Amino acid sequence: MRVLLVGAGGVGTAITRIAARRDFLTHMVVADYDLARAEAAVAALEGHGDRFSALRLDASDEDAVRRALVEEECDALLNATDPRFVMPLFGAARAAGTHYLDMAMSLSTPHATHPYEQCGVKLGDAQFEQATAWERSGRLALVGMGVEPGLSDVFARYAADELFDEIAEIGVRDGANLVVEGYDFAPSFSIWTTIEECLNPPVIWEKDRGWFTTAPFSEPEVFDFPEGIGPVECVNVEHEEVLLMPRWIDARRVTFKYGLGDDFIAKLKTLHELGLDATGKVTVPSENGPVDVSPRDVVAACLPDPATLGDRMTGKTCAGTWVKGTKDGSPREVYLYHVVDNEWSMREYGSQAVVWQTAVNPVIALELVARGSWSAAGVLGPEALPPRPFLDLLDEYGSPWGLREES
Repeated sequence: MRVLLVGAGGVGTAITRIAARRDFLTHMVVADYDLARAEAAVAALEGHGDRFSALRLDASDEDAVRRALVEEECDALLNATDPRFVMPLFGAARAAGTHYLDMAMSLSTPHATHPYEQCGVKLGDAQFEQATAWERSGRLALVGMGVEPGLSDVFARYAADELFDEIAEIGVRDGANLVVEGYDFAPSFSIWTTIEECLNPPVIWEKDRGWFTTAPFSEPEVFDFPEGIGPVECVNVEHEEVLLMPRWIDARRVTFKYGLGDDFIAKLKTLHELGLDATGKVTVPSENGPVDVSPRDVVAACLPDPATLGDRMTGKTCAGTWVKGTKDGSPREVYLYHVVDNEWSMREYGSQAVVWQTAVNPVIALELVARGSWSAAGVLGPEALPPRPFLDLLDEYGSPWGLREES
């Protein structure tokens, strides 16, 4: 399989390090707006350089991306950029006749008058509008194929297929005990994406109501995470799983809650109150005259690159799916989870835990597509495909998953 990887940041670089160890990959073109960053990702792959090449590419230029896919004879485009670039990359892959994978879906827009009650434009709506065209093309657009969304959705499908007869609720729960030495505030993932998902109205699904929204950081609960992480307070956050799971899994309720902590939430609220979460550009003075900048991009530029924090980071991160329902007439409650220890991911791959945990899942998905184990056409979430091949391959990649009975 020949793959065009767009984005050579923390997750993109981790993808190259994971993919380099797998023989399904014939060649990967690592593309980034910053050519030096793409070249650095390739140069770090000692002994594997012949299967990887670097390319400068603007992810917002749909036609340029389409040409790269055709000229490089790629079978698939793997999107490792932030959600702003989903639609041009999505369109380029369809125009080029290749498969497409991303880890975050097209952006939402809050409801104009009732943002904390009703959905406006939902995550992924722009992509699902093209589902028929993708199905007719015979190509697969696999959306939300990171860890959350992604592995969490695979867990939900596995639970529906093998662990439950009826599902009352699916709740994705994410928590960590990661500490970054030397920083008071150093998010372990893209601050641009973190602001987007945490300050937008969270979406909840209920079978008798459909999708609806609530206020950011609502419904706090303490969830006890496995493997020594322990209790973490989690709150509602906008996330793709809630928009994906009900399309293919029969459940009465679906939620996503993230363990943020009071300090992190307070900082996000302050950014919002100051207007520093805004993506629209403002004019600021400079020594070369007025320039237009996005406040959110300034915030990102002022914070450390999450990919560089691994040496200062300790602890574990956990992604998982809590499911409640019945099996053989009896109540059942389980938590399916995946834990990555930062010490292990740094030692084995040189990538910090959060970006590595995100990166491993699209590589596994690409391998399943290359093998033919995942064969489908259209715009699909991970829960639309067989879960067992994915979970077996996750074990083979050396990062096993777990199941905890809750009752």
